[in-house]
Amino acid sequence: MLTDRELLILEEIVREYTENGQPIGSKTLMNNLSVKVSSATIRNDMAKLEEMGLIEKMHSSSGRVPSLTGYRYYVDHLLSPKKLNKSEAKQIQDGLGTHFQEVDDIVRTSAEMLSNLTHYTALTLKPEQKDATLDGFRMVPIGGNQVMLILVSSNGDVTSQQFSIPRGMDSETLERVLRIMNDRLIGKTLDQVYLHLKTDIPRLVEQYLHSNDGIVDIFQNIVSQSSQDRYFIGGKLNILNFSKNVDISSIKGLLTLFNENDQLDGLLGNNQNDLDVKIGDELSNTLLKDFSLITATYDVGSRGKGLIAILGPTSMQYSKTLGLLDTFRDQLSNRMLEYYKHLDDS
Repeated sequence: MLTDRELLILEEIVREYTENGQPIGSKTLMNNLSVKVSSATIRNDMAKLEEMGLIEKMHSSSGRVPSLTGYRYYVDHLLSPKKLNKSEAKQIQDGLGTHFQEVDDIVRTSAEMLSNLTHYTALTLKPEQKDATLDGFRMVPIGGNQVMLILVSSNGDVTSQQFSIPRGMDSETLERVLRIMNDRLIGKTLDQVYLHLKTDIPRLVEQYLHSNDGIVDIFQNIVSQSSQDRYFIGGKLNILNFSKNVDISSIKGLLTLFNENDQLDGLLGNNQNDLDVKIGDELSNTLLKDFSLITATYDVGSRGKGLIAILGPTSMQYSKTLGLLDTFRDQLSNRMLEYYKHLDDS
């Protein structure tokens, strides 16, 4: 059990180190603490904190820095979100006030904004797609034998895929296939659409074409693409600024992390809490032992919940970052609800 003074000292060491990056000595603490005590008393308290594994000595410096255990204790018992100033709040409001054509644009912009505001790596995930239904398929000729297939879903998502017209198939036949798909599949959930494309739709298309010539596979691919969780990442290279691993394989591993949905699922998919902080070894990835991850959900009503996350060093400014995420997710929820309302009214 820590005394009130020891709690103040630990909190000040975390605050000072995360803001300035320098080990903290007893004289600095004596000047900064709200209570007046001698340097000797502070050194005794620091010694106890060090014995408990909450702070540690860096090299030959007489100062101390928080340990991973110390950061964990601070986050669990001492952390309170720092309120954003008016300029930062307005920056978020203005950035999300843009007219967006698609949900993906909002979520992508969010990742970029969070990265710019924190100088860390930001990850955003759009709301769950479980209840999304098919609004329709469209085809747009783009020259030669190339066609753009477009899928529009009920939540405003638009997914496109370019393909070559199968040999022996003309534009009139393509239009017939498109009508079959829309007549049979509009209004069904994307999971149901995919199931029909795997079962009865191929037989139906073959009744008209005698062979589907791979065209059904193209529809399957775009539905699968639309259904997948899509992560948007801002400031990918920022992660290199805080890594203590300088060997090439570690750098490659960190950058590859953002290109693999399975790895991102493992990193973000287990966060069931409304707000969650994982530090160092808690991330279960040896490449991220020097990092912390803060995740927060944002609520879009009947459309489900999305996720925003910040990946930064264990010495990140937790209070400021937490306050930023708290404000940002509220603004993002409001912006998404406005978008969907406009979509429903149109």
